[in-house]
Amino acid sequence: MIDLNPIDDLARRLSTLVPPSVREGREELQQNFKAVLQSGLAKLDLVTREEFEVQREVLLRTREKLEALQQTVADLEAQLAQSEPLTTTPHH
Repeated sequence: MIDLNPIDDLARRLSTLVPPSVREGREELQQNFKAVLQSGLAKLDLVTREEFEVQREVLLRTREKLEALQQTVADLEAQLAQSEPLTTTPHH
């Protein structure tokens, strides 16, 4: 879940930028700013830092496993190449 406190703060700051002649509806403007900001952020399909860190760890472990498998394949290919009998070319 995304922390909404920064959105509240930003909405409050935006409402202070409104000219004094319009400030009577300042509370309503602040709520409108907040709603627009929340809606915009929801469309961005963001993840929390915790979710990001979990996926980062999964990716790191997957990369380590892939590197280990690549090394295993290289070792097996080397063993196979050493154990294959040498082939000679036929003489004409």
